[in-house]
Amino acid sequence: MTKQYHPSEIKVHQKSRILEIAFDDGARFHLPCEYLRVYSPSAEVRGHTPDSWKLQVGKEQVNITGIEPVGQYAIKIIFDDGHDSGLYDWKYLYKLGEHADELWALQLERLEKAGEKRNGPDPFEMMRETRDHPTE
Repeated sequence: MTKQYHPSEIKVHQKSRILEIAFDDGARFHLPCEYLRVYSPSAEVRGHTPDSWKLQVGKEQVNITGIEPVGQYAIKIIFDDGHDSGLYDWKYLYKLGEHADELWALQLERLEKAGEKRNGPDPFEMMRETRDHPTE
């Protein structure tokens, strides 16, 4: 049987640029906007095949300007850089939360291999410094 994922709370912390999402199984994740943006499930980012993933750069300051529900299974996140085509279903958001460390390390590795550098502090390090308590 496939596990079902249902959020019990979704909150955007504008100042710290973090999406906080809690699930009914007790899991709670703090997901930086940059992380959500570079892992957007949209075809614009993911492409149409595993080999067509498009590296996202320069998203360090991106923020969420809106969230729209999509049925009972997903949300559409609207970013301030104009990106709004990804539908984040509950299973995908849970996966992003559960595997944040390895997925973020993969993004940093991809940037390095492409000769790109991030301009700004690491959002996950910033959260660890504040003990996962985002500010509004």
